[in-house]
Amino acid sequence: MARIEHIEGYTWHGRKGDIHNDFRYGIDYLLFDAEAELDLPWFMGRNRRALVSLHDRDYGGPVRQGAGAKWARAVLAAHVPSATGPLLLLTQPRFLGYVFNPISVWIAHNDQGQVCALIAEVTNTFGDRHSYLVAHPQAEPIARGDLIQARKMMHVSPFQVVEGTYEFRFDLRPEVVGLWIDYTHRAGGVTATLTGRRAPLRAGRFWARALRRPFGAFRVMALIHWQAVILQLKGALYLRKPPAPEAALSLPLKDEQKTGSPIDGG
Repeated sequence: MARIEHIEGYTWHGRKGDIHNDFRYGIDYLLFDAEAELDLPWFMGRNRRALVSLHDRDYGGPVRQGAGAKWARAVLAAHVPSATGPLLLLTQPRFLGYVFNPISVWIAHNDQGQVCALIAEVTNTFGDRHSYLVAHPQAEPIARGDLIQARKMMHVSPFQVVEGTYEFRFDLRPEVVGLWIDYTHRAGGVTATLTGRRAPLRAGRFWARALRRPFGAFRVMALIHWQAVILQLKGALYLRKPPAPEAALSLPLKDEQKTGSPIDGG
């Protein structure tokens, strides 16, 4: 059975533009083989009720109606056929049956074990979901310094317009996970990061962290709304939500890809 890794990480968001706002919070993610039978600790369940659980229907399609890894495999078969190696999922689990993931990431490998594609699955607080395929034009392995762009398609924050581009960077090493998303539009944007160290999931350490950061996704949702209050108090304009995009997936802006400098997570 495959093990689950616990990412004891931090997320940082910094707003660009006239109204400055930034925050940094501790956060816990899990990383695991999405197609393997998992070695679960006593408090976790797979596709069943438990204190902490992982449900395939929470991913790969409409919110709570997803197809899980089958959906991701279909996307890869259509756009990155060389991604036939292991398929990992980086996500937050359900806590007491509740789940909310601002972002989950499918990590696809080729037969040589190299990361050749990622799917960033973005969910907003309004119940919409849109995914962004992150890959090079010829499915070359994705290195630490690589920058891959996609056009923003979905309303995420009510304080940001639906235009401009995302620039993705990843650091996927045996000891760390790092994700950087730089969103830019004509009036500003946001930089968001998720970085943390990889370690086998251990019940004692997981619950020690849970006591410091209780209630999992409940806490994430509460913090999102708290930051919304702060932005309104600072005078940020609240924008009406436009319709969700019809397409479930966006492809990268291949002609705008470029390579930058490696970045150390922390």
